[in-house]
Amino acid sequence: MLGYIMEGIILLEGRSEKMEINAETIYEQTRESLNELLQLDRDGLNHARLLVIGASSSEIAGGVLGHNSTYEYGEAVVRAALEVGKMQNVDLAFQCCEHLNRALVMERKAAEHREYEVVCVVPQVKAGGSLATAAWRLLHDPVVVLSAQADAGLDIGLTLIGMHLKRVAIPIRLEHRTIGNAIVAAARTRPMLIGGERAVYTGGR
Repeated sequence: MLGYIMEGIILLEGRSEKMEINAETIYEQTRESLNELLQLDRDGLNHARLLVIGASSSEIAGGVLGHNSTYEYGEAVVRAALEVGKMQNVDLAFQCCEHLNRALVMERKAAEHREYEVVCVVPQVKAGGSLATAAWRLLHDPVVVLSAQADAGLDIGLTLIGMHLKRVAIPIRLEHRTIGNAIVAAARTRPMLIGGERAVYTGGR
């Protein structure tokens, strides 16, 4: 029991030492993390055609989720994602905060191609979050959709993007475990393996 208590104290002490950051640092860290995630070459993974990103600018800044929104950090994440998405030919979906039920901002063309349900709302920093607000402003023709089934995901600040990933999600350990002061979690997906011991998963039809 004492071990768990001490571990918690160490974790809290570690989080209290906030990293000195700026928007360009966040941009570079996000770009590096996305490139690593999307360039991962592993048998069985789905090709990354749609990437979902969730990010708490509050956590990036070293604050508390939902209480220290910093728009320029959300914008830095979006700018990096748009650059990488264009180079990797990957569509992007940016998750809103819980006030908008974790809906997603994406390009209208990508949403319509996948026949996602479009809803009527405009994200704001205090109702949608800095990430979604920046995405709304920077995308060419943005819409908000209720949900998605993405092939890969990057979660900055543990914002819980799993609801928007295809089955089956595979956790990916990236070289950089944080962006700014926020913990990073990443995932790729693969098709479900069904059929049990008699099944054949590769080869002929």
